[in-house]
Amino acid sequence: MIHFDWIWALLAIPLPYLAYKFLPPAARQNEAALHVPFMHDFESYSADKADTSNKLLLYLALLAWLLLVIAAARPQWLGEPVELPVSGRDLMLAVDLSGSMEVEDFKLNGQLADRLTATKAVASEFIKRRTGDRVGLILFGKKAYLQTPLTFDRQTVSTLLDESVIGLAGKETAIGDAIGLAVKRLEKTDVNSRVLILLTDGANTAGEIQPLKAAELAKQYQLKIYTIGIGADEMIVRSIFGSRRVNPSADLDEKTLTAIASTTGGKYFRARNTEQLEQIYQLLDELEPVEKETQSFRPTTALYFWPLGISFILSGLIILIRVSSRGRL
Repeated sequence: MIHFDWIWALLAIPLPYLAYKFLPPAARQNEAALHVPFMHDFESYSADKADTSNKLLLYLALLAWLLLVIAAARPQWLGEPVELPVSGRDLMLAVDLSGSMEVEDFKLNGQLADRLTATKAVASEFIKRRTGDRVGLILFGKKAYLQTPLTFDRQTVSTLLDESVIGLAGKETAIGDAIGLAVKRLEKTDVNSRVLILLTDGANTAGEIQPLKAAELAKQYQLKIYTIGIGADEMIVRSIFGSRRVNPSADLDEKTLTAIASTTGGKYFRARNTEQLEQIYQLLDELEPVEKETQSFRPTTALYFWPLGISFILSGLIILIRVSSRGRL
């Protein structure tokens, strides 16, 4: 169906008639006054005295005006309603960008990869599967930053995650600030399911809010936090003195991460390799969605350029007729 977005613009249709009815006639050319082109087309005339050329000009001018007003009213073609799948879940993803995320203790496609690269690969697929959810992204290091507010545009969230780099938010880890920022962004949402997935490989070493205090605040606003501790338990380090086994995740504060999840009704996961990280995200896929009223939209196609273009063509035709008639004179 056709819809006019600015239908009030149609009120301008009778303006030429009102101008003809209530405004004084334009001054003749031989008088000391400014000549307005085409104004004589709208002067009072008698049908029995008007010739064919003047009638044609008048009809063309009126039609051009009508089409111009219709174009100004922004006609649009409304398509059939399209329903949007909405589960009613608001999900925020908080990713650690501290210096320790550059440790290469993961394997991706058979090659050693740092923790952030592995996280990007798995989390991007997780984000793409969030059909119907609003997804946001928080990046944190020494400070926590909102990279993407809650949005249905999952592709943008995935792209901005992929563009993140280690140290972008500082080399330290502010877990409490990341949770506090998530609470601030989610507290005013009108859904009953608010979820934060927090991924880190260390302990809280920076920030103004302690993680457990932030978890208590999250609980008050019914924000459920799922924490993921990332990093291998063992890796081989080679040096000039030989090879030795070390624990690259010695700084991971699993006790605090478990307490954060437990306080908010979430769960703590341990990801020692890419396979475990993928399994964790598959479990998170099964989070129970909350029913919500179906949202829909109607695709629109602008049509204003059709009447506008025809109006310009008619105006050009009027000019040609006037120029040719003057030439014959």
